Amino acid sequence: MGGFNYIQMVGAELQKADQLAAEVPEQIGMFAVKTANRTIKEAALRPNPDALWLSLWYEGEVCCLFSDSNLGKSIYAVQIGTVIAERQRVLYFDFELSDKQFQLRYSDEAGNLYQFPENLYRAEINRDSLDATNFEEAVIGNIEQTAIQTGAKVLIIDNLTYLCIASEKGDAAGTLMFRLMALKKKYGLSMLILAHTPKRCLSNPITQNDLAGSKKLYNFFDSVFAIGKSAKDSGVRYIKQLKVRYGNYTYDSDNVIVSAIEKTGAFLQFVHIGYAAEKEHLKEQTDKDISQLNTNIKELSTQGKSVREIASELGISKSKVGRILKSGF
Repeated sequence: MGGFNYIQMVGAELQKADQLAAEVPEQIGMFAVKTANRTIKEAALRPNPDALWLSLWYEGEVCCLFSDSNLGKSIYAVQIGTVIAERQRVLYFDFELSDKQFQLRYSDEAGNLYQFPENLYRAEINRDSLDATNFEEAVIGNIEQTAIQTGAKVLIIDNLTYLCIASEKGDAAGTLMFRLMALKKKYGLSMLILAHTPKRCLSNPITQNDLAGSKKLYNFFDSVFAIGKSAKDSGVRYIKQLKVRYGNYTYDSDNVIVSAIEKTGAFLQFVHIGYAAEKEHLKEQTDKDISQLNTNIKELSTQGKSVREIASELGISKSKVGRILKSGF
């Protein structure tokens, strides 16, 4: 491995010398100029990025997670941050919840608090020190300072929509994204940015056009995934991959991740149910479908299967299984 790297290094240096000999500058204005061969040899000397979350978000990426309001974006983002914080420092910028709302979300009925990894830091705006005169400059500068002073390389920003509304500028989303991309490059950051979509029809597949600001904004992101609400069970969500730079395009419309939002102890989270084609969660159920589902639940219950096993097998939430069993059909 070391020998391979040494050969690559020598090769890249030789090509650098060739470029200088050919009198082709390495920097022309804002552009760094290299031959394609030198580009890939130098890039091969750096380690490949690790996956931060499944194949949806990789190190060094600015990634977007979007959905309608109230589908659990923040719940899923905190869950992602919690898992990553087991191995490195994560900084979660929360523009959605107050500290009290956050506490209640991560407490059980007895008032016990969830114990997060110590490497998960949460930042919220201190209203007393809010700079309303130049919000955009202030928030970008403060995001940068907070990242530097906490030493976090993984940032989650919840959410872009709030920042743009607070900014009160027409093209705020594009400007903010441009500034965030510059921060990513300067400090080698990985960012997950949450965004709202306008209300969308449950019978339509999720596309890049559902992202507010659409094409212009979509182009800024290295990777994009979205949360959809299942038309067949209001307690079920599906996660769909829309844009990929590294890794595989794994969770497309033929293989979305299906989950239910449940509280396990004091931790509100997306509990994995399985995988499915997106179209299975788009169509509204007919009376015949509902009758068949009830029959299937009853049969599986008679076989001695638990509520969780039935939910997993049928791709629905535990709460729906419980409701149907309780109703006695």
